[in-house]
Amino acid sequence: MNRCPITYTLCENKYSKSGLIKLSPRLIDLNPLPFTAQEQRQEATSRAVKMSIQGVQPKLSAILSTKNRAMEIVDSGGKYIIKPQNNIYSELPENEDVTMKMAKLFGIEVPLTGLIYSKDGSFSYFIKRFDRFGKNKKNHIEDFAQLTNNKRETKYNWSMEKLIPVIENHCTFPLVEKKKLFRRTLFCFLVGNEDMHLKNFSLITKEKKITLSPAYDLLNSTIPIKNTREEFALPLAGKKNNIQKNDLIKYFGKERLQLTDKTISSEIQNIINNRTNMDNLINISFLSDGMKVKYLELLSSRYDRLIT
Repeated sequence: MNRCPITYTLCENKYSKSGLIKLSPRLIDLNPLPFTAQEQRQEATSRAVKMSIQGVQPKLSAILSTKNRAMEIVDSGGKYIIKPQNNIYSELPENEDVTMKMAKLFGIEVPLTGLIYSKDGSFSYFIKRFDRFGKNKKNHIEDFAQLTNNKRETKYNWSMEKLIPVIENHCTFPLVEKKKLFRRTLFCFLVGNEDMHLKNFSLITKEKKITLSPAYDLLNSTIPIKNTREEFALPLAGKKNNIQKNDLIKYFGKERLQLTDKTISSEIQNIINNRTNMDNLINISFLSDGMKVKYLELLSSRYDRLIT
């Protein structure tokens, strides 16, 4: 039996029926990407000027062709973003996919994600674009760098506390979104996501409401990077490392976000309830055994710091 790289369920073929249905009810199979990992990186570089998606990781824009049973790379109008294997950091597609699935367990809104086979047998990560819908329609999106008049070069020149007035000044229901921010902050601490800078938070306008967008770019950035000392990209309580329980819960949750004790207790219980589920998801993921051990060890140490 194989394990489906979209749903992580056991299946007879490379993809499960339920995984293919998530992409399209008309899809009966999915061919490999017609590029090796290296070729995908080369394609991403050559197309970078033409495409709207940016970032450190190589990215490609794609559409799904049910007729050809394939993800097809395009310069514009893509409904999916594809990230191939990185030539510097190991197993980023597998890492990001399992972390996004863990976020969904936590009750964090995430788009459809999965892994897709490439021509050389390697996995690439895909995520469905949440700013596109219907035929060539778009929801308005602004990341927090844009909202705070920062540039890509200054996306780290902010703090977690200074995210709060952005929500208060722009969101339709700020209290709801501040609770979401608290949950995402706790999650990122637990999974070792140390790269949540301003461009990794966005607001979306949808159905006349302004809210935090679905989460994206969530991955354990600690385990691929050796000798990292930072735990947060944006400082919390004036520091980026040695983040403690009181920094997250008492200071950020209660004092700065002004969440009620009931809300905070509910979030902590959510973390406790998902402890076993998180471990199980890592164990059935497509990470190598060595990476699984590193992820599980980090998760365990972060749980100890946050819960005990």
